[in-house]
Formats: sequence, structure tokens, C-alpha cells
Amino acid sequence: MSTFENTTPFNGVASSTIVRATIVQASTVYNDTPATLEKAKMYIGEAASNGSELVVFPEAFIGGYPRGFRFGLAVGVFNEEGRDEFRKYHASAIHVPGPEVEKLAELAGKNNVYLVMGAIEKDGYTLYCTALFFSPQGQFLGKHRKLMPTTLERCIWGQGDGSTIPVYDTPIGKLGAAICWENRMPLYRTALYAKGIELYCAPTADGSKEWQSSMLHIAIEGGCFVLSACQFCQRKDFPDHPDYLFTDLDNNKEHDAIVSQGGSVIISPMGQVLAGPNFESEGLITADLDLGEIARAKLYFDVVGHYSKPDVLNLTVNEHPKKPVTFVSKVEKAEDDSNK
Repeated sequence: MSTFENTTPFNGVASSTIVRATIVQASTVYNDTPATLEKAKMYIGEAASNGSELVVFPEAFIGGYPRGFRFGLAVGVFNEEGRDEFRKYHASAIHVPGPEVEKLAELAGKNNVYLVMGAIEKDGYTLYCTALFFSPQGQFLGKHRKLMPTTLERCIWGQGDGSTIPVYDTPIGKLGAAICWENRMPLYRTALYAKGIELYCAPTADGSKEWQSSMLHIAIEGGCFVLSACQFCQRKDFPDHPDYLFTDLDNNKEHDAIVSQGGSVIISPMGQVLAGPNFESEGLITADLDLGEIARAKLYFDVVGHYSKPDVLNLTVNEHPKKPVTFVSKVEKAEDDSNK
């Protein structure tokens, strides 16, 4: 395990303008949600013991990012083995709220941290890629469902709507999230900027070198701190299955082959890389964030403030939940007309 830090020694007293934040770069324990929660517990405790006030986990850490899974999918093909694979994946997902959410809230409270956790949420039999938010008081604050799953993800995950685009005003800064390639959606980013996001969490499954450019751009564009959290995974982290399709980053087909190289990184509003990227191993990426840097960055560029042009360009965001079925209750008469 590696630890990447850009911090000053922790003396037990937090500064009012300095926030210590940690990204956990680690793999899910696939098909074993209780074991994944235990792994999260270990890393949250380690981050908190180092004085972190904010802990951010990768996309789909609870439930697992199904990298390489095919689920038997092909156009016009229905595959029994794929259905069995999805059954296992669905079983690893969690209800929100639910017992696993209560456990995560307990961990956030016990360790006195704000917690952002990537999870696969199940709502009935539809799955959503979701970011969960927790407070140091042990409260579940809410969630963000990924608006647009990428490529084949759309076959296994539902799409979020505008009702779960939160930015939480907390004592350590305004906290929100964009998941993976949502970060490539300029209008979604603009919605977060308009809500005043300062701690921009980017749980992702994209460990490419090109991803670093996106994160750097967002930090500068939004004048915010960007915390990009990605899993580091090897073949041995996944269940054995002959139909998985991996892109081995080191051309090694053995169990130690890297299939998700991480690259978790923390970047300042001025575009300075504060910690990471880590392309080497599981571990913690930690940095001290000076919130005063936000004002310094926005002197010259405030994308939804003095550098906007609303008379020419503006954005409307629909935050109403989009439900497939709405039930309208029958209104009973107070008195039968026949009795009049």
C-alpha cells in the first residue's frame, strides 16, 4: 500500500481554513459487500487517524465496478449465464437507505469525517451508480445518481435525474460530486458550479493518463478543489470467469496484472497538483486544502459569476424527479348525494 501526502504534521487541532482530505484508492471485494464494508472501515479509520476531515472513495466501491463483465450481452442475444452474472451483481448492490447506508453513517460519525462513497444502489431491480454523502455527526446527507452511464454501463444501470444533484453547504466547504464521465458533460459541471461547489469530488473508473487533463481543467474552470478517486485493481481482485474482457495495462495475463491503474489525484483551484496521481498501488492520497485559494482563483475567472454572460448564454436545470408511474388517489365524497 502506498501513501501519497502533501500535508503538514497533524497536531490534533483543525484550522478554520485548512481542510485535510483523503482519497481512498482501493479495489472492491467483489461479490462480498460485507467484506467491502470492512475494507472501507479500515481505510476510513486510517485516514481519520491522520487528521482527515473528508474521505472520498471511488466510483462503485460498494457493489463493484463491473470492469470486463459482459453479462452475456450482444444484440438480439439472450444469455442464461449473463442473467446469472447479473443476479450476483444485483445481490451485491445496496438499498438507499438501508443497513449498509446505516453502517457507513456510523463509520463517518465514529471517525468524525465527511464521507463520500461510491456505491451501486438498487431500487427494485434497477441498479444505479450512486455517490453517497455522510456527515461527521453520523448522518446520511443524501445521494447523487449518475445521470448518464457510459457505453455498456447503460445496459446494467439506470439513469439519474435532476432530483439528485446536491451540493451540501458544510463547515469544511460546499461539497458535491460528478461521477466518471459526467465530468465531461459541460452543462452538468455548470450546474454544480452554480450551486457553489468548492470540494468537487469525482469518483471514477477512468484511470487513464488523459483523465488527469480533465481533472486539471475542471479545477481551473470551476475554481474549486478537485478530488478524483479511482480504484486500483488487479486480475486477482475479480471473480474467476472465462468471459471477462480485460485490458491488461502491463501485458501480463497473470493474477497480478493491473486492470485498473488508479491515478487518484487532488488538484487545487489554481491547477496545482497537491497529491497524486498514484498509478502504483492501493493506498491513501492526502492533501491539506487551503480554502482561501478559491477566492484567489476567482479573482480572474468566476465561470457562473463575473465571467458569465447570461444575456447570451444561460442554463435551465430541471430538478423534478422523473417517475415512470404516478398514482393519483381517488377522492371520496364526504357524503352520499342520495342522503341529501
